[in-house]
Amino acid sequence: MRKVTSLPYKVQEDENVWITMSDGVRLAGRIWRPISSDEEPVPAILEFIPYRKRDLTAVRDSIHHPYMAGHGYACVRVDIRGTGDSEGVLTDEYLERELRDAEEILAWLAAQRWSNGRAGMMGISWGGFNALQVAARRPPSLGAIAALCFSDDRYADDVHYMGGCLLSDNLSWASTMFAYTSCPPDPAIVGDRWRDMWFQRLEHSGLWLENWLRHQRRDEFWQHASISENYSDVQCPVLAVSGWADGYSNAVFRVLANLEAPTMGLIGPWSHKYPHLGEPGPAIGFLQELVRWWDHWLKGVDNGVMDEPRLRIYMQDTVPPSTAYQERPGRWVGEPSWPSPRIPIRRFPLERNRIAGEGEEVPREELTVESPLSVGQFAGKWCSYNAPPDLPYDQREEDGGSMVFDSDILTRRCEVLGSPVVRLVLAVTGPQAMIAVRLSDVAPDGRATRVTYGLLNLTHRNDHEMPQPLQPGQRYNIRVTLNGMAHSFPAGNRIRLSISTSYWPLAWPPPRPVRMALYTGACHLELPVRPFRAPDEPHVTPFDEPEGTPPVPTTLVKPGEEGWTVSRDLVRYRSALDVIKDLGVVRFDDIGMEVARRTTETYGWTGDDFTSVYGDVAWRMGFTRDDWEVSTVTRTKLTSTEDDFLINAELDAYEADNRVYSRNWAVTIPRDHV
Repeated sequence: MRKVTSLPYKVQEDENVWITMSDGVRLAGRIWRPISSDEEPVPAILEFIPYRKRDLTAVRDSIHHPYMAGHGYACVRVDIRGTGDSEGVLTDEYLERELRDAEEILAWLAAQRWSNGRAGMMGISWGGFNALQVAARRPPSLGAIAALCFSDDRYADDVHYMGGCLLSDNLSWASTMFAYTSCPPDPAIVGDRWRDMWFQRLEHSGLWLENWLRHQRRDEFWQHASISENYSDVQCPVLAVSGWADGYSNAVFRVLANLEAPTMGLIGPWSHKYPHLGEPGPAIGFLQELVRWWDHWLKGVDNGVMDEPRLRIYMQDTVPPSTAYQERPGRWVGEPSWPSPRIPIRRFPLERNRIAGEGEEVPREELTVESPLSVGQFAGKWCSYNAPPDLPYDQREEDGGSMVFDSDILTRRCEVLGSPVVRLVLAVTGPQAMIAVRLSDVAPDGRATRVTYGLLNLTHRNDHEMPQPLQPGQRYNIRVTLNGMAHSFPAGNRIRLSISTSYWPLAWPPPRPVRMALYTGACHLELPVRPFRAPDEPHVTPFDEPEGTPPVPTTLVKPGEEGWTVSRDLVRYRSALDVIKDLGVVRFDDIGMEVARRTTETYGWTGDDFTSVYGDVAWRMGFTRDDWEVSTVTRTKLTSTEDDFLINAELDAYEADNRVYSRNWAVTIPRDHV
């Protein structure tokens, strides 16, 4: 990334600004704005997230907020109440209070002397979610948003559940927020109140995993702040961005298809990262794209930003399977609208071991599979946070416990853009079951790279609101939609469809194993096949190289470590996936703060005992400056019986080596068709 030091406007920074909410709680903000804005007011850009502006996001913030400020914007980064240096307590994500706070911040910004009354919201992940959610509330000053790595449906397409299946990332993410909400504010900002504020968080932030497990179907809890409930609520322009290695790419397609407001979509090869920091590469000059976006919608500049194809995506070329990539080969392509009239759906029948040709007659027969719990151990994370190695590995071992269908060897390139669909007629041997469907690119040497996948809890076959048990032996017509994709299968390779009845540890397995039967003659794979280099292919203007302002200085005091280990004990039949993500100790030189972050995750099981599965996540967060030293240690373990989920959690807080707070949880929650 090119570090930019010369910008159109000179920038001043207000390190901490207090913004008082209507209930008296003060939120901590950081503002970068043109010095000239005192005389020549500018639009404001708000990023509103819980990840600690003073330290944990300081490097990232310093790359893009001063850059945009240097192009004529007041960039405002605010800690959500109960996080960072803001007062109050945070008890869950996207609460009504959070969204009201955002509206009040926007009103406060519009009233500042350096503001011209116009504003945008931006953010990645949490910040992308609440930007879209606030847009649906139509605050008067909000003129446009940029939402990255977000969802419009908090149940059907988020970190918690997928296709009605409980994701292990639900545990992982709950454990992350368990750790983050236990952290104290900085005494350099809040003064002697820091300890009282800290203990208020420790006592009242709560165990979010319990909340999320008490809502195992799509009810009012998840409908709240899901803009898919009424897309017409969003009236301001939306720039929707994600990456193929991220968990949130599907929402880009949906908002393009459903929003009435001007919407542009951008999907690259990246993981859960801003595109100017994108990994796997290539990263792009996304900050330049953002400035053009804001200039057009907040300043009225006719710069042609809306002349690009409505959807710009990175068509990925074939690669060998790997748990991490530095760069993905491919090219940028565009579509003028979505769904695209240029992309027909092609339908391929399934027969034993084979994806047949379009229109081909196939024998009618019964095929059966009962997958072991080991299928899924090479699935990687539901969402890659660029914590390699967290991408899926070679699928051949997974395929050994799956029902597999291969195409004939491709005689020409086949490019797929969109969401594949698998239509099946099936029966199972128990009242609860799940299905995992994977699409892979198989090289001539047999290596299989997973391209996309989909999950479905079969009790959710009709909808996610009212799950219904299955009748053993009864045949059902099932539709499984796979994640959106853009992939070019080359001539000489095969397309593989793999189907399994478990996918652990990416998804929590059903209460007990089942055998599933498929009935060929009525089973099909539907692929959205994009014409390759057609005469009407839209032109995509090449992106600039990534650039940003120089990051705040940091020093690595102690290196971290990372690990991703699959193990199997062939005496006791115990297996486990062990993940280590240790960021070491980093000193933020400008504030003299040293920060330590370490997490370990273990997902284990014994043989094919579906009630033996467990997830165990531990975090340690530490903050040190001079003689001030605090840390928190959290641990969350999730197990299950055939009837219940069981949570055991621990929270301990320390000043130096003295434990000053400790609390344990033991919670039992009935399984609800999961």
